[in-house]
Amino acid sequence: MADRGCALEHHQFQEMLERGAEGLGVILTDEATMLLYRYFVELKHWSRKVNLVSKESSDSGIVENHFIDSLALLNVLGHHPHCLLDVGSGAGFPGLVCKTVREELPVCLLEPRLKRVSFLNHVVRTLGLKKISVLAVRLQEGLELPDELSYTCVVSRAVTSLGNFLSMCSRWRRAGCRVVCMKGPRYREELREAGASMDGWKIEEIKEYRLPFSRASRALLVFQGSVEAE
Repeated sequence: MADRGCALEHHQFQEMLERGAEGLGVILTDEATMLLYRYFVELKHWSRKVNLVSKESSDSGIVENHFIDSLALLNVLGHHPHCLLDVGSGAGFPGLVCKTVREELPVCLLEPRLKRVSFLNHVVRTLGLKKISVLAVRLQEGLELPDELSYTCVVSRAVTSLGNFLSMCSRWRRAGCRVVCMKGPRYREELREAGASMDGWKIEEIKEYRLPFSRASRALLVFQGSVEAE
């Protein structure tokens, strides 16, 4: 497979990805690594014309900050059956990465920007993925999503306000669904700022971790609807 101008070759990508996954306790198959590299190549190619990741990002930075960081969500999903909704998926992080590793995982990607939607659909076709859909909508539009009560995990890396996001997710408080926000080192401050806006939600778990090369601090905030909200 041609690298389409990528600075990182397959073996370099694989070495970085496997090292990062190992640090997160995630096991990757050779097939998953190969598919993720094809995803990475397409990302680099499309990024020449479409704003998918920061223009200043190096190839190694993309692998660490997007691909490896996305793998951290698999520790929340575990090996139990899930149906994942990725809100504001952008270039597919974390939902499309997790789907590529967990082939059996049903995934829906929400992304309102049409050029990014075109990219996501292209990658899904290129990788031959099944049981995955891409919807060009915003969660805050309040539209009913297909089979929305079947989602068992709603995730977002793009959320800026915890309170607003949890409010938008209120339809899942009674559905046995967890909401996961992927945050940086300021998450404690963001939790304090959310305050009363978190009414009806409680923190089930906070998983802290560090990215393997930059050692940047990250956290998964896992919410469930409180008993009072049911």
